[in-house]
Amino acid sequence: MSAYLERLNWIEAQALLTQECVVLIPLGAAAKEHGPHLPLDNDRTLAECLARRIAENTEVIVAPTITYHYYPAFVEYPGSTTLRLETARDLVVDVVASLAAFGPRRFYLLNTGVSTVAALEPAARELAARGVALRYSDIVAAGSEAADAIAEQEGGTHADEIETSMMLHLAPNSVNMGKAVKDFHTGSGRLTRYAAGGGVFSPSGVYGDATLATAEKGRVVVDAIVQRILAEIKELRAASLTNANTR
Repeated sequence: MSAYLERLNWIEAQALLTQECVVLIPLGAAAKEHGPHLPLDNDRTLAECLARRIAENTEVIVAPTITYHYYPAFVEYPGSTTLRLETARDLVVDVVASLAAFGPRRFYLLNTGVSTVAALEPAARELAARGVALRYSDIVAAGSEAADAIAEQEGGTHADEIETSMMLHLAPNSVNMGKAVKDFHTGSGRLTRYAAGGGVFSPSGVYGDATLATAEKGRVVVDAIVQRILAEIKELRAASLTNANTR
C-alpha cells in the first residue's frame, strides 16, 4: 500500500523508508503562467493528480511536492517564478539525500516540466555518485504518441490543446474554457509577451491552441503517461543501484 510521507509521524516514516522502497517525488510549479484559462499552480495540480494515479497502481512513498524549480522561459509573465539552474539542481539533491539518509536508494521524480530536465540531469549524476538512483519523467515524451494521434492543433507545447485537455480530465474546475485562446507563433527560445522581444511571441502565454481541448483527449494522454511512468518505476525497482538508469 502506498503512503504519503507528509501524513505520517516520524516513527511511521522510519518503518516505511527502507532500502527496498521507491520514493515518488512530484515536481510541479505552483507559480508559473499557463495562459488566461489556467491558474499559476497548474503544474502542481497536474503533478499531484498524476502522483495519486501512480500511488493507486503501485506501492510508493509519495514525498511532498516540489513547487519551485527551473522555469526560465516564463519570467516575463507576472506571477511566474524560476530558480537558477544550480539552485534547482541542489534543491533536488538535498531533498533526495535527506530522505536517502534514512534508507531509501531509489527515487522517482514525477517531473511535469520541460526546462527542469536541464537541472535534473546533473542532480541524478551527483546522486548516482553517492549510490542513490534518481529517475525522472519526460512528460512530453511519455504522452507524445497518444498526443500525436489525437491533436488537431498545428503545433504547441504549453497551455495548449494537449495540456488543457489533461487538466479538463484531471481537474476540470481549474480550467476556464471561456478564456482559452489559440496563440501559436513559430520561433525558438523563451516565451515573450512582446512582438520584438526575442524568442517565441505569445501575448497570452499560450503556445498552441487551447480552444481545441476536450476531457476525452486528456484522458487518452493521461492514461498513456501513467502507464509510461508505471513502467519506468517498475524498471527502477528491479534495477541494481549500479545499473539504474537516470532517465
